[in-house]
Amino acid sequence: MIRSLIYVIKQAFLQIVRNRAMSSASLFSITAMLLILGMFFILAVNVNLISENAKRQFDTIQIYLLDTAEWPPVADMIRQLDAMPEVSTAEFVNKDQALTELKVRWGDNGYLLDGLNKNPLPNSIRVKVKQLEYADVVVQKARTFEGIEDIKYYQSTVDKLISVTNAIQMAALVIIVFLVVVSVVVVSNTIKLTVLAREREISIMKYIGATNWFIRGPFLTEGILMGLISAALSAGIVAFIYTKIVRSMSQQAAVLFSSGMVPEEFLIFNLVWVFIALGVSIGALGSMLSMRRFLDT
Repeated sequence: MIRSLIYVIKQAFLQIVRNRAMSSASLFSITAMLLILGMFFILAVNVNLISENAKRQFDTIQIYLLDTAEWPPVADMIRQLDAMPEVSTAEFVNKDQALTELKVRWGDNGYLLDGLNKNPLPNSIRVKVKQLEYADVVVQKARTFEGIEDIKYYQSTVDKLISVTNAIQMAALVIIVFLVVVSVVVVSNTIKLTVLAREREISIMKYIGATNWFIRGPFLTEGILMGLISAALSAGIVAFIYTKIVRSMSQQAAVLFSSGMVPEEFLIFNLVWVFIALGVSIGALGSMLSMRRFLDT
């Protein structure tokens, strides 16, 4: 068993060396595919993180009340909203509290609000929904109440963000599938040339009783080795690029999107395993396809 394994691995390395040009083409093809996949993976994961953080920020509905609204009806509104299964919390926010929160959001410029002669902000009810999809239901309910001046929520903004996220993920999937197919074809053709060059040797091996799997072993190992080498190369390049991006853009992303980027250690660790799985699968599949014409399946 061990001798057979050593033979298979040795033959695989010899075949890669003998067909350096085509093997290099296969390595380049798989590496390029994995690099592009890695870039789209990084983009999709970070866009998804920004989208999820945005959802958490926009899960609040602000119901502004008329100045003439009296407390008993307002308390009844809060009670009805809080009882809805779609609502997480519903609370009353008086105009003074709203002004204080606005000063906090303005940061260093909050002092500009100190000169106001009168608080222009209305009293309101702040409603947090359990999921963004429930916002429309809660808004429809709120519009049936009297004493409402305006209702503010960010459903349209979130819908656009989700649409962009879905479009990026779909585009990444289409490109990945296309690149995987191309890589499998290139690997298959590379190994097919090796098989053609050794066709007579393979016929003799079959004649003396060698099993299909014994013959197929070196070619299968060759494809797997090319996949592993490509995975290592592409993982190293992507890790280097993403580390540079995180160190240079993490703070800007936090300011622009109120969200940091996915930690490099977590993303790279998972990406390495994805690359290994894809690289090995592409190499093995390409090898299997190249041998179908020459060995009984």
